[in-house]
Amino acid sequence: MNDLTWPVVGVALLACVLGVAGVHTYASGSAQRAALVARLTQTGEPEPTGRRRRRFRSLDRRVRRTGFGRKLELRISATGLDLTPGEFVVCMTVTVAALWITGQAVLSPFFGPICGFLGVWVAMGFLNWQRQKRIEKFINQLPELSRILANATQAGLALRMALSMAADELEAPAGDELERVAQQLAVGTSIDDALGELAERLPSRELVVLVTTLVLANKAGGTVVTSLRNLTETLEERKETRREVRTQLSQVSMTAYAVPVIGIGSLLLIDNMQPGALDRMTGSGLGQFAVVAAFALYVVGFVVIRRFSKIDV
Repeated sequence: MNDLTWPVVGVALLACVLGVAGVHTYASGSAQRAALVARLTQTGEPEPTGRRRRRFRSLDRRVRRTGFGRKLELRISATGLDLTPGEFVVCMTVTVAALWITGQAVLSPFFGPICGFLGVWVAMGFLNWQRQKRIEKFINQLPELSRILANATQAGLALRMALSMAADELEAPAGDELERVAQQLAVGTSIDDALGELAERLPSRELVVLVTTLVLANKAGGTVVTSLRNLTETLEERKETRREVRTQLSQVSMTAYAVPVIGIGSLLLIDNMQPGALDRMTGSGLGQFAVVAAFALYVVGFVVIRRFSKIDV
C-alpha cells in the first residue's frame, strides 16, 4: 500500500498542473477572441473579464434594422455612452410610461399623453446633451491634438503614425475617437473617409478645419508643420473666445430652462390650492385647447430663447 503512495501523489500533482495549464490556456484564448471581436466590430478596447452583459439583444437587432435605429446608433456612438439602441429604446419606453402614469395621477388624465411626449423629448434631449458635452470636450483637446500632429510630422512620421501616436497620448474623448480612426486605417480605410466619418460623428467648425487641413496635406503631399502650428494658435484663441461667450450667455441659457419650469410649477400650484381644478379645466374642449396652446407657447419660448443665446464663434 505504501508503495502506491508516491505514484498517486505524483499523478495528483500532474493532474493539478495540467488543470492549471488548461485554465490558463482557456482564459488566454478567451481574451484573444474578445480582442479579435472588439477589433472587427470596432467597439473599442476589449473587456474579457469585466465587460457588461448586453440585454435585449433580439430587440436591439430589430431596432438596428430600421432607419431610426441606424440614426440612433450613430447618435449614441457620438455620445460615448456604453448603451445599445435596444437598451435605449427600453429605457425611453419605461420613462415615457412612468411619466404618463405620474401625469395622470398627479395632474389629470388629460396630462398623461402630454407627459409621455415629454418623456420622449427628455430622452432625445439627453442624448443631444451628452453628444454636445462630448463635442465640447473634444474641441478643448483639439489644440493639443494639433500640437502632437505637428511635432510628429516634424519628426518625419507619416500621418497614419501621427494619428496613432495621438490616440495613445490623448485622453478620452479624443483618444477614443482617434483610436477608432486608427483601427479604420489599419483595415484599409482611406484617410479621407476615416477623418470624414470622425467629422460627421462630432461636428464642429474647429474639427472640420483640422480635418480639411489634414486631408489636403495628405493629397498634396509634403509636410504640414507650419499649417498645424498656425492652426494650434488659432484653436487656442477660439477656445478662450468660446469660454468667454459661454460665460456671458449663461444667464440667458438658464432663463430658457426656467420658463417651462415656471409653467409646470404654476399648474402644480393651482392644483394644490384648488384640488380638482385641473380636472374641471381639462373637462371641456376649450380647456384642453387652452392647455395645449399654453404648452406650445412654452415650447416656442424655450426654442426662441435658446436660439437667441446660440452664437456661432
